Amino acid sequence: MTALTPTAKRNLILLVCAQAFLGAQMPMIFVVAGLAGQSMASNICWATLPISLIVFGSMTTAPWLANVMQKLGRKAGFLIGALGGVIGAILCAYALHINSFSLFLLGSYFTGIYMSAQGFFRFAAVDSVTESFRPKAISYVMAGGLISAVFGPQLVKLTAEMFVVPFLGVYLAVVMINLLGAGLFMLLDIPRPAAPKHDALPSRSRLELLKTPRIAVAIICGMVSYALMNLVMTSTPLAVVGCGYTQNHAADVVMAHVLGMFVPSFFTGHLIARYGSERIVFLGLMILALAGVADLAGVALANFYTGLILLGIGWNFGFIGATSMLASAHRPEEQGAVQGMNDFFVFGFVTLASLASGGLMNCSGGTPIEGWTAVNLAMIPFILIASGALFWLSRINAAQPST
Repeated sequence: MTALTPTAKRNLILLVCAQAFLGAQMPMIFVVAGLAGQSMASNICWATLPISLIVFGSMTTAPWLANVMQKLGRKAGFLIGALGGVIGAILCAYALHINSFSLFLLGSYFTGIYMSAQGFFRFAAVDSVTESFRPKAISYVMAGGLISAVFGPQLVKLTAEMFVVPFLGVYLAVVMINLLGAGLFMLLDIPRPAAPKHDALPSRSRLELLKTPRIAVAIICGMVSYALMNLVMTSTPLAVVGCGYTQNHAADVVMAHVLGMFVPSFFTGHLIARYGSERIVFLGLMILALAGVADLAGVALANFYTGLILLGIGWNFGFIGATSMLASAHRPEEQGAVQGMNDFFVFGFVTLASLASGGLMNCSGGTPIEGWTAVNLAMIPFILIASGALFWLSRINAAQPST
């Protein structure tokens, strides 16, 4: 990071710390939300509905939160996200106490506000760095998730049975994480996007932006990479416990998965800078396919670990590569529109994936093994769609005259 200005370096370090500390709440919640939902829902097909509400909250938050950040700056948006995390965890904790599934869903929606804000950490990473450093900046911030990958699931083990009501301690810990972590945002010094100059080209409409091939393909690949990761990860605790293992085994598998998500971030940016975003995204899609193969090969713990680690690596290459593609495909004054639209579509598709995950896992067969098989087979058509989109973009690029 020697090429960065002192301010840019400080911003990047703060964002890495935020990803590491505040980000721990997401693996914590994803470990327990499905299990908690399964214990409260009247129909087990809705066990993963709390996770779906989290992602739905993120989807519906992204457009307006992007506009807030465009007008008021990143700091304001991130503080709103931490507040959403606090409110969501308090509501979920109280819902567990009174055994109210509907209140638990409401709390999950507020958690989605935090999740949306965390998604913008990667975009904030490029706001004060040079264009050539952008892939590495995104990668470094995502690498902060390595700490949250270890910290979150271990904290679940310490807090899940702390009170008579299962998982109540997990959500109280999430409250504290948001309250303490919000202080990091007060130290950020990220400039607001510059207003367009009088002689600048007019900003493109959202429809015009979507018609830009590089933006469209980046969004498609981001949608598929994140949604498939969520599809499988959401069902993982249910599958692990359903196949006779313990909640601690489920937490360990999720921890291994989240490590797979973030360890590659130490070199993903360098790979993108050397080989290009499109190739790294395609590699990520192929690794996602290998994850499905490992999961379909059996239900031993080794299969769960192998499949979920590969799932994390595939997400890392696919999602960071798609983010890098998107960051280089628009003008600064289009930042709010593009980033908000991207996360709306990405998390909208992830919402559908998390909804489908519970249905496939619990209601598509008579046993957990049959449900787990259905979850992993569902990945195939979407990997083909994203790969086809990349091939289409490569043909367009090849047809354009070189300058």
